[in-house]
Amino acid sequence: MPLDSATRPLNSLGFAKPEAETRVLVAMSGGVDSSVVAAQLAEEGYDVVGVTLQLYDHGAALAKKGACCAGRDIHDARRVAESVGFPHYVLDYENAFREAVIEEFADSYLAGATPVPCIRCNERVKFRDLLETARDLDADCMATGHYIRRVMGAQGPELHCAADPVRDQSYFLFSTTREQLDYLRFPLGGLPDKAATRALAAKYGLPVADKPDSQDICFVPEGNYASVIEKLRPGAAEPGEIVHVDGRILGVHDGVIHYTIGQRRGLGIGGLSEPLFVVRLDVDARRVIVGPKEMLSTRIVPVREVNWLGDAPLTARAEWEVLVKVRSTRPPRAAILRPLSDTQAEVELLTPEDGVSPGQACVVYEPGGTRVLGGGWIWRGA
Repeated sequence: MPLDSATRPLNSLGFAKPEAETRVLVAMSGGVDSSVVAAQLAEEGYDVVGVTLQLYDHGAALAKKGACCAGRDIHDARRVAESVGFPHYVLDYENAFREAVIEEFADSYLAGATPVPCIRCNERVKFRDLLETARDLDADCMATGHYIRRVMGAQGPELHCAADPVRDQSYFLFSTTREQLDYLRFPLGGLPDKAATRALAAKYGLPVADKPDSQDICFVPEGNYASVIEKLRPGAAEPGEIVHVDGRILGVHDGVIHYTIGQRRGLGIGGLSEPLFVVRLDVDARRVIVGPKEMLSTRIVPVREVNWLGDAPLTARAEWEVLVKVRSTRPPRAAILRPLSDTQAEVELLTPEDGVSPGQACVVYEPGGTRVLGGGWIWRGA
């Protein structure tokens, strides 16, 4: 007698039905991580559909190395699908990507911020537009190759850091909403390290098993932000003055877009008795303000566009004792989170941090655990 959905055990993706009747859309970048996810789910018997997004000019992308979603990556994703034996589609998201990610990146950078476009891409393209495409294809869920864990809690799915802290991508996924989290799956989050992923790729005989990890933002070759901004906003690299916080003019620069908060090298103002750092960018006056390192220390961090994933509402308490990351490469630090509304808050760092910059994310974690409680965008000067 066949089991009904009330008595059938859940499959590995959390559905009370056979794997062959569970359709999962896998977002495939062409890299080893998402390829392993697709191959693993296919081997388990799921109805896998692979989708790769073309996010910017395909012809220009073919000449690039070291970035995701380029022409070579689309080709690699297709090869994986063919070798494993599941359907694969390429969707043209160029216009959506430009409007939702690239334009804001350019405007934010020109305003003196240090944007993180990968977060916006996850939030506005992959986990919004692509997720809707998955629903249109009658997929039961969407799986990605991100290193993060989805854990069922007392009040539904929770977002947790990956088992491997080196690969953890929670900083880039803080804006994932509850509704999105209900639909998303992250099969790699529990793996001990990247070597385990590559071992699986070799096991499945994937053509990308030895492919290097991408390093750059996909539309920023060689990490050269300024050259991209100049193409997007001609005339943006206007020269101006490098000014000490005490008012002294120390030199000239060839565009504020070439500088970031906390920068020390490449200022072109050698011969001074003290090391100086970029402490502020005055875009309107085209001035790069420099000063001693202690001026970079920040204790109070204002955040907005807060996405909250805690069990209780953000405003249920006047203060939350939390851990926060203000940069993806830094470990979480103890802080007090004070809600100002459902979407704005003030974060007090118990130990001041250097180089806190508008445009970066401030991601919130539970103390003593792995749960991601959400986060927001740092929105004015440190």
